[in-house]
Amino acid sequence: MGYSSWSGDAYDHLKESYTSKSRDDIFKSNKSKSIHKTMDPNGLIFRESRDSAAHPNSIAISVWLDVTGSMGSIPENLIRHKLGSFMDTLLNHGVEDPHVLFGAIGDHISDRVPLQVGQFETGTDELNNCLSNIYMEGGGGGQCMESYLLAWLIAGRHTSIDCFEKRNKKGFLFTVGDEKSWDQVDFGRLKNIMGYAEGQKISDKEILAQAQRMYHVFHIHCNETGYRNSSTVLNYWRDLLGENLLILDDHEAIAELMASTVAVINGADLKKVAASFDKSTSKLITKTLSKMSTKVSTTKDHGILSL
Repeated sequence: MGYSSWSGDAYDHLKESYTSKSRDDIFKSNKSKSIHKTMDPNGLIFRESRDSAAHPNSIAISVWLDVTGSMGSIPENLIRHKLGSFMDTLLNHGVEDPHVLFGAIGDHISDRVPLQVGQFETGTDELNNCLSNIYMEGGGGGQCMESYLLAWLIAGRHTSIDCFEKRNKKGFLFTVGDEKSWDQVDFGRLKNIMGYAEGQKISDKEILAQAQRMYHVFHIHCNETGYRNSSTVLNYWRDLLGENLLILDDHEAIAELMASTVAVINGADLKKVAASFDKSTSKLITKTLSKMSTKVSTTKDHGILSL
């Protein structure tokens, strides 16, 4: 996947078509209230990000959107308004060959569809289709925890990415939400979600470490809901991720924040990146990223994790 190219003009045309469409018209799986077949992780082996003649220096970027009730407006805002800003920011600030995977996270305890997994893509239609294939279940369990650790499971065990395997350069992983992650998933749940034949429960720390072999892992805390400035939630993420917890006070800037993070770690100057946005967004991005280390870590371990 990831062999086509991004076109801002094509996205502008798509945006215009969305002005008269409802959420259910855009997110097609909402009408069937079921997972789209292309997003189903059951039986998944790998999602691949591969170099090509069009994109010889691919960099894998996976974006995991919380689709529970409190977070449902974010995927809609991204597809309606912000996908262009996300891709243009990457391309205009030195990230020449982004391969982007969109996935969705719910609650593996209470939701029917707690995990949805797209493909690594670059083209306008492909990225748009991946987003529009997400089923906006709107569930969640109300326990201050969602299943963000399932994103790390996919990244650590079920992706194969050339940026890491060929160039020892980590990809990027973002989870976006407002709660903590569940601290473990048991075998029975993994069997239902992934189709695993055998195994045991996994912890958040264990599966995060596997994802961090190949990815810079970030969590964006949307600091606007009932968990605004929640010490319980923020301390959980700080203990896991340190400065890779990004606290954002306005979800309208999520696309710009993710793209800016990738660009800055890839070598772009934060001031120049922030200056490309409107004044309000620029201030938010600068505030959120000013303390982030830009040192790119590497590892001597190559290749995908053995299952």
